[in-house]
Amino acid sequence: MIQQLTPVLIIGIIVSYFLVLVAISYFTGKDAGNDNFFLAGRKSNWMLVAFGMVGATLSGVTFISIPGVVGAGGANQAFSYMQMVFGYFVGYAFIALVLMPLYYRLGLTSIYTYLDQRFGNNSYKTGAAYFLLSRVIGASFRLYLVAIVLQQFVLAPFGVPFGVTVFTTIALIWVYTFRGGINTIVWTDTLQTLSLLTAVIFTIFAIGQALETDLGGLITMVKNSDYSQMFFFEGGWSDPNNFFKQFIAGALITIVMTGLDQDMMQKNLSCPNIRDAQKNMFTFSFILIFANLIFLTLGALLYIYASNVGIEIPEKTDLLFPQIALQHLSPGIGIIFIVGLIAAAYSSADSALTSLTTSFCVDFLDFEKTELPEEQKTKKRFQVHLGFSALLFTLIMIFNAVNNEAVISQLFKFAGYTYGPLLGLFAFGTMTKLQINDRWVIPICIAAPIITVLIDQYSAQILYGFEFGFLNLALNGLLTFLGLIAISYRTYETEDEAAEPEEA
Repeated sequence: MIQQLTPVLIIGIIVSYFLVLVAISYFTGKDAGNDNFFLAGRKSNWMLVAFGMVGATLSGVTFISIPGVVGAGGANQAFSYMQMVFGYFVGYAFIALVLMPLYYRLGLTSIYTYLDQRFGNNSYKTGAAYFLLSRVIGASFRLYLVAIVLQQFVLAPFGVPFGVTVFTTIALIWVYTFRGGINTIVWTDTLQTLSLLTAVIFTIFAIGQALETDLGGLITMVKNSDYSQMFFFEGGWSDPNNFFKQFIAGALITIVMTGLDQDMMQKNLSCPNIRDAQKNMFTFSFILIFANLIFLTLGALLYIYASNVGIEIPEKTDLLFPQIALQHLSPGIGIIFIVGLIAAAYSSADSALTSLTTSFCVDFLDFEKTELPEEQKTKKRFQVHLGFSALLFTLIMIFNAVNNEAVISQLFKFAGYTYGPLLGLFAFGTMTKLQINDRWVIPICIAAPIITVLIDQYSAQILYGFEFGFLNLALNGLLTFLGLIAISYRTYETEDEAAEPEEA
């Protein structure tokens, strides 16, 4: 490690950054009740929400993994990830034009309340439970990635155990979110997005300086390298980078991991009205395309730089970016990288912790239906917030013991299994007018992911080489949808009910 950038200095940077977050929390969390914790009083500025959501969407996974997979071969190699990003844009348009108007019209705090109104209690609890499962695992993946970087490059020289690193990381997040909730996160996410994008841009220019070329020269290097291919059509459906598989998967993943995810939608629902929320969504989606393009450019430049100066590519490509930033570039870039890394970790984990608390309090403790005093609700909310913090710690330790793949692939693969039932439930609710026998929803939503796993495992043998990859999400959602059709029945509207839409 560069001598000037010692572990002590890095810890000082982290502490300083954390103190800034605590200061923001102090001012935004003053007199913050449950309404401010859950939805910021529905007074959030849409521009802040749009910019801050970029950091929450990118997270530590994109910050570390996406640059690493560019030259690793296999799924998401070169610029193929942009095919999925273009699919994201279609998904965000669907969210802005279809889902958000529904949520605002119903005045939801938890988006899964829709399932209660549409189908019944079993559907409602099943949807909320799948969100909790999905978000807990996803947040654990993201925090794990940041924790191993901090452990290897910062705390290991002091002999600090990995468990202490993880505990400290989660404790810092809890301290500045437990009071202000989403009202604090809208502001901290804005700072964190700015920090992580700054880190990437500065690293790109530092590599250019090290290679003695300007921005135009860097672009030419990337264009002429083996890493610049963006569209993959020739490999067919067996290719994990096939354009159509990536594009469709990107659209579906966006719909479920943003539009059907309490974490991401909670920020949108904190805007004063649907028009502001839609402006936020479209602005955010354009910024996200640009941001992902920058990350992929950085990834290509990291491999080009490593080849030019003789750096051995680490076995875990997730570590390529931190290795170069901390060991081979200037101390200034190392400092900026650490700030960006922490920002990437906190921008997703803090909102995840808040949304998990919100969903559990509203969907399982029935905060909106009970008549408990506000003080008692706040006390329960604190306990839930602390409980999820402990759960994240436990899962990160488990994941550390078993993980052996790039985190980005694990994250999206798992999402296909846990978000599929949500996709099926919401698709059935919005695309049909049928009712269902609600008591059969739980068995169907358990069976669909299990069948998806089995089909996905043997698809190459039974489907002539075809592999679902990220499209396992579509398969899972389709199986859930078909299961709901099997338990559905048609209701007949009264004359007054039939006339109601025309009167509106």
